[in-house]
Order: sequence, then structure tokens, then C-alpha cells
Amino acid sequence: MNKNNYQMYISGSIKLGVGFGIVSLLSRWVTGNTILSSPETLIKYGLAGGVGYSLMGALALILFGLLAKKIREKYPNHQTIGDVLREKLKPSGYWYMIIVLFLTSFDSLFVQSMGAGILLHMIFPLPVFFGMLCFFLFCFFIGGLGGIQRLHQFAGVNVTIIFAAVIIIPAYFFIKEGVYPVYDGIKLYHPYLLFIKNTDAIWFVLIAILIFFGQILMDRATWQRVFIIQEEKVRMTFTLAGGIWATIPFAISSLLMIIMFGRSYENIYSLIFELVDKIQSTMLIILFVLFCFSAISSTISAEIHATTTLFVKNVLGLFRSLTDRERWRYSYIFSGGICVCLLVIVSILTPNPLELLFFFGNIYAAMIIPMLYIIHSKTILPSIIPFSSLIGAVGGYIFLPITEDLKAILLSFTLSGFICLMVLVISLISNTAKNRKEL
Repeated sequence: MNKNNYQMYISGSIKLGVGFGIVSLLSRWVTGNTILSSPETLIKYGLAGGVGYSLMGALALILFGLLAKKIREKYPNHQTIGDVLREKLKPSGYWYMIIVLFLTSFDSLFVQSMGAGILLHMIFPLPVFFGMLCFFLFCFFIGGLGGIQRLHQFAGVNVTIIFAAVIIIPAYFFIKEGVYPVYDGIKLYHPYLLFIKNTDAIWFVLIAILIFFGQILMDRATWQRVFIIQEEKVRMTFTLAGGIWATIPFAISSLLMIIMFGRSYENIYSLIFELVDKIQSTMLIILFVLFCFSAISSTISAEIHATTTLFVKNVLGLFRSLTDRERWRYSYIFSGGICVCLLVIVSILTPNPLELLFFFGNIYAAMIIPMLYIIHSKTILPSIIPFSSLIGAVGGYIFLPITEDLKAILLSFTLSGFICLMVLVISLISNTAKNRKEL
């Protein structure tokens, strides 16, 4: 790889078409959270929740695809989300958004790393620290050292393994057990899973769409892929990727129902272990392990690469002039530091994936309207626009002790949206008055 051209590290040498663009997006968004949150969603909200979880991710990707076309048209020479923010925001608003980007980035990395720790502990009889050390060394090699080109080299393999697992393993179980015995067993032991008229599940899906859409809007890796997919194909790429992504959590939910029928379970995560125990074929066990490893490692590698790029290009690059070789060197140092921090933190803390997702859901929901405002704006925006997300998120957290998580997230979204609307109205009134004076 040419170390004299940092452009190769950020976006590679070619623009992606529809096929490989879909592969790259799926490699980023089929995550450890998808694997670990699917069982929890299924248990809490039943089959309706499992289907809804599949649809929310698909809809969020499709909605972002509608924006992606406009982003490419308005910002043809940019490479990262930081480039767009720097053009549209004043310094105070820019640095606030950069802080939020790093905060959400480490949240995403931590969730994926924690998922890797859980799966490694359940599947392999190894000390967690040793397993995670090997895992992070691999992710550092792909995302930290290799750049976007190495990510693309592994993306096709990762997606092939993922779809082989979600197609072959469910087919194997349904052929072996039969459809009706599974349905009868679920109906007997876990009838609540089949309850369709679940208002809590509908409410969960609606709020989850806000969270997922906000997460995509703030995702560093997704924005980089917007700029490396061919402009005329970017909308179709996101739309098709969304439709294909929906099949993954649905397939995982069907696998879990196969495990649960005719028996009880100790805890949610024990279902993953029971799946490994229930698979009798050595080849299928290997396929399932590779599926988990591919999904989580590809996500962490993409996130490490995108966060490193954001730091070197949009933070460090503003304080001093860097040569391309210096950018490469700082990328290695920063990405290595991320992996070391994650290894230490994951060894100490083990929170619940779905709870952590909803804890940061206030931030993601509060970011939606400000980010839409930034994307569509034609001028440099006042700092109140990005800071409206802070007001919205804080408002949601303040009411969190006296209301439900889902309502607090909706409140965060509403508060930030209301502030942005007021700014827009005041701006329109001010411009109208100014035009009248000129006349």
C-alpha cells in the first residue's frame, strides 16, 4: 500500500458499485448487537418484537439512503462526516459535534467488544482476556493497519459467511425438527412469543427506528461509505442493503425459537450457548462460530478505521500540518490505543447490550433533527442547532427516573426538534423582514 498517499487509507482507489457497496454496508451493520439483542427483543416483546427489530434496521438504512444522494450532490469533495460539519458549523458547534461523534463511537465499539467477550466466553473454553487480546489484535490488523482497502478485502468473505450461516443453519434445524413441532412446542412452553397484538412491541419498534436512524446519521463508517459509493448508485445501494439486512435478525430469531421450543431456559444469553450445544454437526458449529466472529470483527474494524480517520483528519489535522507519512503513523498509534482501551474496559465492565443501546438512545434520537438541519442547510449554522441535541438529550435523561426509557427517548427527539424548528422560524422571519427593508 502506498504510504505516501493517505487518501488510500481513507477511501481507497476506486468508487464502489451497487453490489460491493451493499457488501460493505452489510459488513458494517451486521453487528454483535444484532446477534445479542435479537434474543432479548424476542423474549421481551415476542415474535412481533423480533420482526419489528428486523424492520427497524431496514427502514433506517432506506431512509438514510434518501439522504445519501443529497449528501453526495452537496458535498462531492468531502470524505468524512467531520468534513461536512466543519463546513456547516461554527467552531463551538463543530467541536461539540466532534465530541459527540467520539462519544457515540466508543459506545458502539464498547457494545461490539462486550458482545465479542460474551460470545467468546460461551463458545470457547479460554480465559476471556486472552481471547479478547487475540480478537483485538486481528481487528487492529484489519481496521487500524490496513485501512479501507483491507476492510473491503475481508468484507466479501465476512458477508458470505454471515449469509451461509443464517441460511444453512435454520434450514438444517427445520428439516431436522420440522416446522409444526417447533410451533407446537413454542405454543405450549412460550405462548407469549406468539402474541401479536402487543402494543409494547409496536411502541418499542417505533422508538427503535428513531434510535437506529439517529445511530446511522452519526455513524462515521457509514458516512465514509456514502462518499466512496458511486453517486448515481448510492440511493439504490442503501435501499437494497436495508432490505437484505432485515433478513439477518429475523433468521436469528427463528434460530432461537428452534432452541426454545419444548424447553425452558436459564437466561437470555444461555440461548446462544444452547444453540452451539444443539448443533451436532462439526461443520455447522464452525460455521456458527465464524458467523459470530465475522459479524463482530468486521463492525469493530470498520469503526476503528472510521474513528481513527476522524481523529487524524478532522481533529489532529486542524492543529498542525501533517505529511501523509505522519498521518499514517498517527493512525497506527491512535487505532492501537483504541484497542488497548477496549481490552481493559471490556475486562472490567459487562453491561446489558440492549440497555446500553437505549441508554445512548436519547443522544441518537436528539441528534436526528439537528443533523437533518445541517445536511440541508445552505449557510453556516448558529451553534444553537448542534447544541439543541444536548438540550434534548439532557431533558430526556432528567425525566428518565420518572418515566419509561422509550418515552424519555421520544422526549429527547421532540425537544431538539422543537428548538431547531424555532430557529428555522426565526430565521425565516428575519430574512423576510430584511428583504422588505431592501425593497
